[in-house]
Amino acid sequence: MPTHRSLEGRVALVTGGSSGIGRATAKLLAENGAKVAVMARTAEDLEEVVEEICGKGGTAISEAADVSNAEEVEHAIQSIVGDLSRLDIVVANAGINGVWAPIDELEPVEFRRTIDINLFGAFLTIKYSVPYLKENGGSIIVTSSINGTRKFSSTGATAYSASKAGQVAMMKMLALELASHGIRVNAICPGAVETSIEQSTQVKDVESEKEPVIYPEGNIPLTRGEPLCPEDVAELILFLASDSSRYISGTEIWIDGAESLLQG
Repeated sequence: MPTHRSLEGRVALVTGGSSGIGRATAKLLAENGAKVAVMARTAEDLEEVVEEICGKGGTAISEAADVSNAEEVEHAIQSIVGDLSRLDIVVANAGINGVWAPIDELEPVEFRRTIDINLFGAFLTIKYSVPYLKENGGSIIVTSSINGTRKFSSTGATAYSASKAGQVAMMKMLALELASHGIRVNAICPGAVETSIEQSTQVKDVESEKEPVIYPEGNIPLTRGEPLCPEDVAELILFLASDSSRYISGTEIWIDGAESLLQG
């Protein structure tokens, strides 16, 4: 008998699905019965994820798209629904750390790029998914961060934190707007996680600042300083995607081992 965590018969889209939290999430959703579409900028990066899911008896397809490009996102989602017939779960996970620098050294183009991928990208993903989600209801999960929501001591993370705070505000607005369609909208706020996102980080000289710009680092009380694994975060996303969380919407959930309480 299916459990409340079962996703049998449902279709999930995971952006940023080629690595880290996105990859772990795509695999876990598939293991629990969902047909999964993974999206990332480069098609080659997605092949291994799709092969791994299909190799274990799951169903997965890939679509290459830049989440900050409206035409590419719209086309990718149309193609996904065309192939898999429906859409029930959207994990807006794609993102970058971008440039971390003192505000007077942060260039406008650097700030804009982080906002475009993290915040505008989440907006586009949700915007073009909603018409299909309205058909049967569903769940939207946005990957935000402790930065910009409960932690403000990461010197130089102005663009990143602004994008993550914006994601949470958008989530709360949409939770009310879409509730009548049976669509739940929530955000997860991870702390330090063992992912490759640091590869998208550029740190400028901050010697004059009180705190260094380093990510992901810091004391994590619950794990004695060890960062979380992507699979830990994927478990939370599975919960929010499933019927186990059927009355949870408009909520940000921190998953950081109490890191942000210590460093806020």
